[in-house]
Amino acid sequence: MTSDEPDVNGLLLVDKPGLDFPTLEALPRPDVRSYATSHDVVQQVRRLSRQRRIGHTGTLDPMASGLLVLCLGRTTRLVEYYQGHSKRYRAEITLGYATDTYDALGVMTEQQPVPAVTIATLEQALATLRAATQQMPPIYSALKQGGESIHYKARRGEEVAVEPRTVQFHEITLVQFAPPSRVTLEVHCSAGAYMRSLAYDLGRALGTVATLTGLRRIAAGPFTVAEAHTPAEIAAAAKADRLADLLLPTGDRLDLPTYTAAASVIARLGFGQVVARDELMLASSPTTLAAAEQSPDPTARSSATPQLAQLRSAEGLLLGIVRAADSTDPSTSRGWRAEKWFA
Repeated sequence: MTSDEPDVNGLLLVDKPGLDFPTLEALPRPDVRSYATSHDVVQQVRRLSRQRRIGHTGTLDPMASGLLVLCLGRTTRLVEYYQGHSKRYRAEITLGYATDTYDALGVMTEQQPVPAVTIATLEQALATLRAATQQMPPIYSALKQGGESIHYKARRGEEVAVEPRTVQFHEITLVQFAPPSRVTLEVHCSAGAYMRSLAYDLGRALGTVATLTGLRRIAAGPFTVAEAHTPAEIAAAAKADRLADLLLPTGDRLDLPTYTAAASVIARLGFGQVVARDELMLASSPTTLAAAEQSPDPTARSSATPQLAQLRSAEGLLLGIVRAADSTDPSTSRGWRAEKWFA
């Protein structure tokens, strides 16, 4: 950190602006450049906070609104532990037309008649999507090939090949159907799932084509958009020199087992030493891990042994992330080594 860079550290939840859920009559859409990208939001926060080190835990498409989780300052070292969170979205899909990007900002490529869709046929189509474990990403996406996002290659007219990726849809709930063509869903899915591809797949399942015309991320793991701050609110806080008031503490709601330790053990970890497993005291576990640890099945208990954990002080301050380390003595259990250290 440079001498003129403020000590601004923590998590900032941003409610990113995007395209309001539109009517079809609003087509054609404004150019994609009219909408803020996730990078634009990061740059704005960087300017307002004067903190250069800012990372995000998952981008949103330009037309999408909703929750962006930003890590500022030393909290950027924890980005990788937040990125795997499941996501929740409110998605609006319009049947009958398709675009090259699978969303409302793309160029229309096809129109097809919309069949007589009913709630029953919709639910039948959604059942097939809920069971899907493989999804084909759109070629206009931020996936990297050769170190470059493939949407740049696609827009240059280069041939882009994508491979299906493993995803999981925990829930797909039909919120509203406005006949003949407007479908609103609430989706709980694994990280990496594309709502644009979900819209495309729904159209095919119904015997037509479809486009994502509205998208809002309402949750990412334990964080919700209800907790987030708009860019205007963030700007006002920065102007009043109270941006720090909007930040969640470093390590807030990390989904890792929590341990504590004696001061002497903490000092040894800080010096890079491996400490024995029983020198750390378990304070809490994620629900699934806690259930496995209490299982009467020894195999389940063994598989529940965490590879990563967070170490906190008695006051709850995050001291670091520790990883299971193989012991040099085969007769002893594995110990812990500091992977990221803040103390």
